[in-house]
Amino acid sequence: MSSFKAHSVLPGFNLALGFTLLYLSLIVLIPLSALFVNTASLGFGGFWDVVTGDRVLASLKVTFLTSFAAAVANAFFGLVVAWVLVRYSFPGKRIIDALVDLPFALPTAVAGIVLATLYAPNGWLGQYFAELGIKIAYTPLGIVVALTFIGLPFVVRTVQPVLEDVEAEVEEAAASLGAGRWDVFRRVIFPAVAPALLTGFSLAFARAIGEYGSVIFIAGNMPYISEITPLLIIAKLEQYDYAGATAIALAMLLISFALLLAINGLQWWSSRRGAR
Repeated sequence: MSSFKAHSVLPGFNLALGFTLLYLSLIVLIPLSALFVNTASLGFGGFWDVVTGDRVLASLKVTFLTSFAAAVANAFFGLVVAWVLVRYSFPGKRIIDALVDLPFALPTAVAGIVLATLYAPNGWLGQYFAELGIKIAYTPLGIVVALTFIGLPFVVRTVQPVLEDVEAEVEEAAASLGAGRWDVFRRVIFPAVAPALLTGFSLAFARAIGEYGSVIFIAGNMPYISEITPLLIIAKLEQYDYAGATAIALAMLLISFALLLAINGLQWWSSRRGAR
């Protein structure tokens, strides 16, 4: 016990730890426990029947595949945006840096309406894609666009500080030893930003899974095609099927936890490998 307290540099550690556990219990643990309790009323057979229904499985497939695709897109474009903001000086840089945070401040419903208006077949941007035979709004592709919009800041703001800490002298030293630009990026820069990039990816992915407001307007919400799981949960609640809604939510929670655990394990492995 004495060795445990020896690591407590700040005074009031016991009080702070107790407050932290109480806060997490009220905000996280108790609501999650209620989710399990409400689902338990169905029994395992009833739970399995709900979550393996054709419509539920189709919505889960749409939700997780589009969330993953948007997170991958955000990982790539977020790295590019962070690189430009850190490594280059140009007019309007501060404005662009501020615009990155716009999805945080913009209500998701407003974002959904704007995106649906832009990418509809007769919209400002959608009409040009329609001429090429590409339909964005009211399809899974539209969901990816909306999720990419709301998830980009998570990657940029996670990678940006790490890029700022990468010293230019290290890159210059690698270049002076004969390394090309691609080799410098692959062997010097990317290993340094990979853990932060994985963190941003996991944050964008987790945010996309539970997104509702910005998606429902552009998705079209067609069962088996573009219906997301959060919308199906809302529909269950409107039908007063609370047990069914919590069963679907629990299935989403378990799948999300497993995927995020795998991503965090990959992040831990990459950080350990980079430290060698």
